[in-house]
Amino acid sequence: MSRLNNTDRPYDIVLFGATGFVGALTAEYLAAHAPEGLRWAIAARDGRKLEELRDRLPGGSGVGVLRADVTDPASLRELARQARVVATTVGPYLTYGEELVAACADSGTDYVDLTGEPEFVDLVYVRHDARARETGARLVHACGFDSIPHDLGVYFTVRHLPEGVPLTVDGFVRADGAFSGGTFASALNQFARARHMRAAARDRARHEPRLMGRRASSPTGAPRFAGEANAWALPLPTLDPRVVVRSARALERYGPDFRYRHYAAVEHLPVAAGGAVAVAALAAAAQLPPARRWLSGRLRPGQGPDAERRARSWFSVRFVGEGGGRRVFTEVAGGDPGYDETAKMFAESALCLAFDELPPTAGQVTTAVAMGDALTDRLRAAGITFRVAATRKV
Repeated sequence: MSRLNNTDRPYDIVLFGATGFVGALTAEYLAAHAPEGLRWAIAARDGRKLEELRDRLPGGSGVGVLRADVTDPASLRELARQARVVATTVGPYLTYGEELVAACADSGTDYVDLTGEPEFVDLVYVRHDARARETGARLVHACGFDSIPHDLGVYFTVRHLPEGVPLTVDGFVRADGAFSGGTFASALNQFARARHMRAAARDRARHEPRLMGRRASSPTGAPRFAGEANAWALPLPTLDPRVVVRSARALERYGPDFRYRHYAAVEHLPVAAGGAVAVAALAAAAQLPPARRWLSGRLRPGQGPDAERRARSWFSVRFVGEGGGRRVFTEVAGGDPGYDETAKMFAESALCLAFDELPPTAGQVTTAVAMGDALTDRLRAAGITFRVAATRKV
């Protein structure tokens, strides 16, 4: 690994997709919380919208403006060469994301995104991980509600369990919030590409080195009533458990045999059953192009709820970890998961990569592996709760 010399680049952080809904929230967060001396820029394809955004940002006169377009690879390469860290909100990432990843990997530029798309993450690993390792670029996906509360929450839980023993962790997700247009578009795309997702996962497995002398797994649990969460637990087949397992594979602190299960926690059985039926119906509709086009038109990327609705939103992820004769109950919690807290997590991830002392990593890495304690500390300082609720002997 040889990190390219990028300390003399014009910008510490470039936010690409800044004129979108989550992009603008992230720009506002950076403007309000920028450390002294931060050199940053906003980027998108529409110069007029960029200028309008800059004009309404506090201290916006010091923010750079860069035009770049996902259909113009040369503009993406130029963007990557100007930044130490590129943070992109432009999705669905499977459709619009790979050229920017390639540009960052070639330029030795750290990269963060908000993807929840397993196929995209697996394709990036196969096609760009090796190059990023050569240049020293860190490619960190899923730096929002997908998957920071889950990845760092398990990391936090594991650190409160004994070392060197088999460990199990179950995560139970509760949330009240609205989907963004971008998140909805990504979900539809994933439902329509189940076969491609499986193929990408198999291809990744062929390229990944074997884990020697240790095990890390995330089996799909069965629906059940979970007394430890006092709720019905429904398996969540999202990117989150895959990210957790990749952290466990990379970090020996997770022990010689680690297992994680990921659930939605629902208090009432009829609500749980209705949610499962709704997801199944959406997945079935996504297989039909006319239905998928109609659904796509209901909530377009760039749209989202107003500030009043976001202020009422919240999330809580509770973890139950066990190993070495100890059981620990932990929680990661915050406000609006899909927008305000996602913008906060995303911005703090970019700031963490740009300024904090971190472990020497490169290539495609998770938030826990790349930023672990430093990002946890940042998020706690920013108002996101990481707490130990109880510990018991078993």
